[in-house]
Amino acid sequence: MIRRTALVGLCAAAFIVSAPLPAASAEPAKARVIFQVSDADPAKWNLAFNNIKNVQADLGKDGTEVEIVAYGPGIGMLKADSLVANRVADAMAAGVKVMACENTMTNQKIKREDMMEKIGYVKAGVVELMQKQREGWAYIRP
Repeated sequence: MIRRTALVGLCAAAFIVSAPLPAASAEPAKARVIFQVSDADPAKWNLAFNNIKNVQADLGKDGTEVEIVAYGPGIGMLKADSLVANRVADAMAAGVKVMACENTMTNQKIKREDMMEKIGYVKAGVVELMQKQREGWAYIRP
């Protein structure tokens, strides 16, 4: 009985040792971060953009995925005539995804024609934040 138990244990150990290891990824995983900006304050937006520049400078643009989600009072900063429109455009040119909450737009009667070109849209900003966090994205609210 002891020999049979020892033999089963040895077979199990041999199986575990011989099992293939997961292949190492050729590319390291990208750092992923989502920023919430729900304030109409240009200083908050500028802080978010400065944070994003620091992330991209430290980790490299190719090593990061960055997204900004705007909703609530912050949605106005994504309008074409916004005080921070140039910073939004610069961020998008640097690979940052900028997303506007369609629920907020509907509630504030804002149309896509009012918004900056090339931004993206999500149905609900808070749900976007929840989903990204569930997927392992870092969350920052400046």
